[in-house]
Amino acid sequence: MFTTGRIIFTICFIIAFALYLIWAYVKDARKQKQYYKGTGYILLILIGIWLAFFAFVKIT
Repeated sequence: MFTTGRIIFTICFIIAFALYLIWAYVKDARKQKQYYKGTGYILLILIGIWLAFFAFVKIT
């Protein structure tokens, strides 16, 4: 079972990990702009696919 301490640790870990990933991405994107062209479009497409899948599962 999950205790309160484990839940708090998990939430803190997920937040810290996500912030580190965002920081590392931004740092890399500034250094090497040629490799990161168009990544926003890919992110939007992935979010769209995820939302479409979610809507399909909820409808059926």
